[in-house]
Amino acid sequence: MGGWEERHRSLVGRLLLILVATLIVDAAGTVVVFFAERHAHESDIHTLADAFFFTTFQLLTVSSSMNNPLSTLGRSVNILLEAWGVLVIAGAAGAFASFLQDAEDS
Repeated sequence: MGGWEERHRSLVGRLLLILVATLIVDAAGTVVVFFAERHAHESDIHTLADAFFFTTFQLLTVSSSMNNPLSTLGRSVNILLEAWGVLVIAGAAGAFASFLQDAEDS
């Protein structure tokens, strides 16, 4: 169990790719949700910090105390964020399953 094999590097590479892509999606979602919701009547999102909090929690697939977006664009982004969160969790689980399967085959 001394050194890293190719499968270790592959797992870390996949997980880093998922992390970087998610950070990019989070940043883009934050900006879009902010501009879509900042002037919406009765919206809970008024600052970039509010938008960042909302998008990050949506990507983590954890509900926050904030109301869902009210604008059509904000709602569309919300759906995409939720879908991304679920797909990333499934992708990460698949990467770990592949890693463990490769270990059994070795």
